[in-house]
Amino acid sequence: MSVTNRLASFEPFFLAAPGGERFCLLHAPPGACHGAVLYLHPFAEEMNKSRRMAAQQARALAAMGFAVLQIDLFGCGDSSGDFAEASWDAWRDDVALGMRWLQRNAHDEILVWGLRLGALLAVDAAAACTPEPKGFVLWQPVLAGESMLTQFLRLRVASEMLAESKARSGVQELRAGLAGGSTIEIAGYGLTGRLAMAIDGLRLQDRAPNGKPVLWFEIVAEEGRELPPAARRIADAWIERGVALDTRCVAGPPFWSTPEITDCQALVTATSRAVAAGVT
Repeated sequence: MSVTNRLASFEPFFLAAPGGERFCLLHAPPGACHGAVLYLHPFAEEMNKSRRMAAQQARALAAMGFAVLQIDLFGCGDSSGDFAEASWDAWRDDVALGMRWLQRNAHDEILVWGLRLGALLAVDAAAACTPEPKGFVLWQPVLAGESMLTQFLRLRVASEMLAESKARSGVQELRAGLAGGSTIEIAGYGLTGRLAMAIDGLRLQDRAPNGKPVLWFEIVAEEGRELPPAARRIADAWIERGVALDTRCVAGPPFWSTPEITDCQALVTATSRAVAAGVT
């Protein structure tokens, strides 16, 4: 499949994969392809909240000459499987699948762009990918899977309190159930113990992509704010390990979690400029 000289701004297709198919959107450049980008979406409902922003950035990168592939991971979006069947290993395999597709059909210099848990997945899966990524663009990366999982479990506690005026179980009880192999329904997503425990053990600090340039964007409440302390500590640790890291803060709303679908055009503009400047 050629990615050049397409009339449509994007093309949906299904990519054959273990366990079924993966739904993909290809944003093709209007002319010659100068590079490729693989987008990895965030976790659960954050994926739906951020689709609009992902599409805006994908179109902007395509206009710059990149072939951008958005892939719905196994059990997510329009891909095969149920969320309750998903595993971290399956998602890692999907990253490798997308990388191979881009190498065959677009370009062998590939940036991996991830949002939230997708950013953590990007750096975790990259070492096993052939080809390896040229570099990374990380949007608001999850710093620790444990913290993200706790926030997700609190949604279950909150829903029980709203429905019954009290929660039947707390976060620690939910964690214990997951550790014991239970599946818990949270906001319409069946979270298995296998996936929860895999996410729970992930730490961004432990997955420094040595030898690869990284562009890290953090959304802050207002102009002039710096990287939050926890993120700064990880960024400094990565730099000490030799990662070519560029961190940038952009003022805007946390579009992946706002009640209404929101934009952060400043983030799209800043990312496009940084990629165009050859930061990664």
